[in-house]
Amino acid sequence: MHTPPTTADGLWIRRFHPRPDSRVRLVCLPHAGGSAGFYLPLSRAMPDSVEVLCVQYPGRQDRRTEPLVDSVPVLADKVFGALLPWTDRPLALFGHGMGASLAFEIARRLERAEDTAPAALFVSGRPAPSAHRRERVHRLPGDEEVLRMILPANRAADYRAAETYTWEPGPPLRSPVTCLVGDDDPKVTTEEAAAWSGHTDGAFLLKAFPGGHFFLAQHSMEIAHLLAEQLGTPVRA
Repeated sequence: MHTPPTTADGLWIRRFHPRPDSRVRLVCLPHAGGSAGFYLPLSRAMPDSVEVLCVQYPGRQDRRTEPLVDSVPVLADKVFGALLPWTDRPLALFGHGMGASLAFEIARRLERAEDTAPAALFVSGRPAPSAHRRERVHRLPGDEEVLRMILPANRAADYRAAETYTWEPGPPLRSPVTCLVGDDDPKVTTEEAAAWSGHTDGAFLLKAFPGGHFFLAQHSMEIAHLLAEQLGTPVRA
C-alpha cells in the first residue's frame, strides 16, 4: 500500500482544504490554460468526507519556470506517477475540457497498472474520446510564432496537447462515468457528451447545466452536491 505524503504535497498536488478523515479523494484536472486554483470553489464546497486534490500543471504560477508538457499521454503519465502516493484511499477523477481527456487517460492507467478502478470518473465540457473534434487553434498560420504572440506559453502548449490528443481504442473503463455539459457550450454538443457512455462498462449519467463552456463557475455548489452524491457522500443540507 502506498503512503501519502506527510510534510509537503509536492509540485503536482494542491490540497486547499485538507480533510484527514475523508473517505475518498477527488482529483481535479484543470482545463487548457487553467491552474489548480480553478477548483478552489469546488474544493471549499465539498463535504468533509471528500478530500479534493487539485493538480498543478508545469509552466504556471509557482511552476512557471518548468518545461511545459504539450502531450496528453505524457502529462497523464506524469500525473499518474504523482498520484500513486495518494492511493491509500479510493480516488475519483474530475476533469474539465482538456482535463477531462487527461482524467480519462489517468483512469485507464490506474485500472491497468494498479488494477484498481477509480471510484468514479467525472468529465466536463469535453466530447467523448471517440467523438473527439478536429480543432485547429494550434495549427494557425504561422503556428508557433502566432501562438507566442497571442497566447501565454502555457496555454499554447495546452492547446497543442488538447487538440493533438488521439484516443487509442481499448477496453472500456470499469468505473462509473458522470458527464457534465453546459447547454450552450460551443465546444461540445449533448450528443458528443453522451458518447462518453460508450467508454465505460459501469453506470453512466449525463447532466446538463445552464451556461457555456465554463458553466462550472456559476454552479459550483450544485456540482459539489452532485459529485458528493455520486460518490456516496452527500452534502448535508
